[in-house]
Amino acid sequence: MAKRNKEVEAEILEWIFACIGEPVPKGQFEDILRDGVVLCNLMNKLSPGSVKKIQSKGTNFQLMENIQRFQAAAKKYGLPEEEIFQTADLFERRNIAQVAISLYSLGRITQKHPEWNGPQLGPKMADKNERTFSEDQLRASEGVLNLQMGYNKGASQSGHGGFGNTRHM
Repeated sequence: MAKRNKEVEAEILEWIFACIGEPVPKGQFEDILRDGVVLCNLMNKLSPGSVKKIQSKGTNFQLMENIQRFQAAAKKYGLPEEEIFQTADLFERRNIAQVAISLYSLGRITQKHPEWNGPQLGPKMADKNERTFSEDQLRASEGVLNLQMGYNKGASQSGHGGFGNTRHM
């Protein structure tokens, strides 16, 4: 389990509420997000209509469904499945650091959506930098012996003896 970072959590909350257009409420990171209502509202701002039904109050099961709806909408928005937190990570406070990682990733993914012109979170995403080489350029590199090929100017391990042996001088 990763360590929690309060500064990152505060940055995430500021981003979420800047997107929603509301002031950041007082309280702990996990308490503000626990019922999933804020997360569903966030997804509806990023991708309008992505979360159809939001339960503002009800049983624990109904509130957990909010988190599941957010997760489904985030996955559809482009958040990789391996970066999405589990429902229990937030609702039962099992792994809040993973929740923060997921939301930070979501903020990063918004940069790939040109229709989103709201606040950004995280570093700028890298653009594809594809390179093409001519046949002559590729052929010219075939004669080059680089260090990855194992050339090390005559040094060898001959006489070493094998693993676990001491060095004899």
